Amino acid sequence: MAMPEVAVIGLGLMGSRMSGHLISAGHRVRGYDPDPARLAELESKGGVAAGSPAEAVQGCWAALLSLPTSDVSREVCLGGGGIGAAGVSHLYVYDTTTGRPGDAVEIAAALVDAGVAYSDSTVSGNSEVAERGALVVMVGGSKEAYDSGRPIFEAIGRSHHHVGPVGSASRMKLIVNHALTVHRMALAEALVVAELAGMDLETTLEVLKDSLAYSKAMDVWGDRMVRGDHEHPFARLRQSHKDARLIVEHGLELGATMDLAQVARAALAEGEESGLADLDNSSVAEVVRRRAGLGRVK
Repeated sequence: MAMPEVAVIGLGLMGSRMSGHLISAGHRVRGYDPDPARLAELESKGGVAAGSPAEAVQGCWAALLSLPTSDVSREVCLGGGGIGAAGVSHLYVYDTTTGRPGDAVEIAAALVDAGVAYSDSTVSGNSEVAERGALVVMVGGSKEAYDSGRPIFEAIGRSHHHVGPVGSASRMKLIVNHALTVHRMALAEALVVAELAGMDLETTLEVLKDSLAYSKAMDVWGDRMVRGDHEHPFARLRQSHKDARLIVEHGLELGATMDLAQVARAALAEGEESGLADLDNSSVAEVVRRRAGLGRVK
């Protein structure tokens, strides 16, 4: 028997992969994206295209959001033609968007009267990880919403965690990305130093992975940085720059020192301003290479 319908709103690099896994797991998926090509891709997988977020959630028990910013999430949830105006009660909304924790709290509060239970449900992983169904899902919301969403989390990810009330998952995502952003920048710097020293970069990466310096950043971005191949992005540099701005903002608001994150944010800003915005976020290595006179990307 087919499962009840799930809406997926936002069918970009991440949303398209997550919707595919939901369909493969037996969920009936109704999707919305402003890009007609993405809607056509969803239909080719067996999903149903909708003309708006409000139309997408009709007949659904849950909606999964995958959007560029929490400002877009606010519009999708609370704007005209949005989820809050759809007249669908007893709906669970799981928002995977990376955004400000305070925005998640405000959106959740504004949806209560519409009978919609909103949970920020952020994910760790890029589109390649999403393609493998290996995301780590972090959920902020009620225990009831978390338990109800398990079939979704298990379809799109390898693990899931209830990390607290609404807003907690957005905080956890920023904390995870804080460490990851610094790891990625450190790897880029180390490889450029090796290149300047005349070391073989493939051997250098192999040794780094085998040493105490190892981090998963090396698995995700190491080969791309070694090759200087940043086309066909798993996650775009401009999105990582947006995330870095949120990371720095979050830490400073809490009174933390953000020295390392600030360095990484500046490099991502430099990359976006110099034509790397739509390349893979491994292209932060190109920023470091250019500073050293070794740039490869025209």
